Amino acid sequence: MQQSLLFVPEQRVFTVTELNGAIRATLDQEFQDLRVSGEISGLRMAQSGHAYFTLKEQESQIRCVCFRSTYRYLKFKPLDGIAVVARGRLDVFEARGEYQLMVEGLDPQGRGALQLAFEQLKQKLRHEGLFEANRKRALPKFPRHIAMVTSPRGAVISDMIHVLERRFPGLQIRLFPAQVQGEASVEDLCRGLEYFSRHPWADIVILARGGGSLEDLWSFNSEAVARAIAASTVPVISAVGHETDVTIADFVADLRAPTPSAAAEMLCCTREELLTRIAGCESRLLQAVRYRLSEGARRVGRLGTDRAATLLHRQIGRNLQRTDEKESRLRDAMRKRNAAWLGRITGLEARLRYHDMRPRLAQDRHRLERSTAALAQTATLFISKKRQRLETATAKLEQLNPLRILDRGYAIVRNAAGLVKSPADAPPNSEIQIRFAKGQLAAITSEQRD
Repeated sequence: MQQSLLFVPEQRVFTVTELNGAIRATLDQEFQDLRVSGEISGLRMAQSGHAYFTLKEQESQIRCVCFRSTYRYLKFKPLDGIAVVARGRLDVFEARGEYQLMVEGLDPQGRGALQLAFEQLKQKLRHEGLFEANRKRALPKFPRHIAMVTSPRGAVISDMIHVLERRFPGLQIRLFPAQVQGEASVEDLCRGLEYFSRHPWADIVILARGGGSLEDLWSFNSEAVARAIAASTVPVISAVGHETDVTIADFVADLRAPTPSAAAEMLCCTREELLTRIAGCESRLLQAVRYRLSEGARRVGRLGTDRAATLLHRQIGRNLQRTDEKESRLRDAMRKRNAAWLGRITGLEARLRYHDMRPRLAQDRHRLERSTAALAQTATLFISKKRQRLETATAKLEQLNPLRILDRGYAIVRNAAGLVKSPADAPPNSEIQIRFAKGQLAAITSEQRD
């Protein structure tokens, strides 16, 4: 019986790295641009500046990472317990075999989260100095070219144009159409501000929008719009919402208007107000001209009637001036002469002091006193040295005195011829004298002994 052969296909064996790589490639292909809502939990900031946290719901969660290069540009900084919508893509962290969401953007959910994002951005821009009053520019008094960045539809644009035409007809207006709500609104608003900055046509730019909720006005709370306002080369008026609505754009703009219509009213005066100002200036000018003419007439009259007195005063003034000049020259001559006499007197005093004997005698007296003191010191030193030498010689002589030897029991024998040094010098029956340390004796020699 012929047996049939059974071929079993060989199963591929993945390594852990290959499997994680394949999963990663699949996730990269299928989940490129995601929007995931959830609550932030377990936020941890690494030393490198990367942020790690978890998006969780009641029964599920996903790990998230936001790298430093993305974290610095987030609309607001994540905090634990905040509901958000995270935008990003899925990735696999192969070292642990875990998939995670790589966050590229965060949008807050709910009014509390929006208010937190608003306060964070407000604090950041205030720290950078974008709200400082000294960087805000003054608006032109009589703008003729007015630019508007707002929606071309709705009551906002029509209200502002109506107010401007009513207050000052003939103004030139240009509109940059922009969305004021939604995802594309931030880009439109920035493009509008940049357009009027690049093209030097407008005298002023109005950034306007009608009222709405905090979510509706959120485009005017974005960092990009705030920085576009700060970078604008043209003064910007922020006219967003109603009077109670406050946005980041209001703080950065050169002027905040409560409403778009109020912005149009604040921008320029009415034609009647301008004509009234011109009439007032004309009246003041005519009054000033009449006053100048009156003053001129009075001066002409004074010149006609007082000319003689003026000429006399002039002549007197000239004479007084000549007198002052002569007095000045006389004073200078007297000063020079006094200086010359004073110089001669000073020279004579110097010569007299030179020939005065008292200083010389005083000097000689000092020299004599110094010489006497030196001589006395020298004599004292000389006598002291001689006395020291005498005392030294006396001590030596005292040590060499032969009489000192007698104190030790010796005696000196003398005869008429002198010292007796041997028996031969004192023969028998000769007279001798013996001197002791204390006293002396006379004796007669008897016989000689060796």
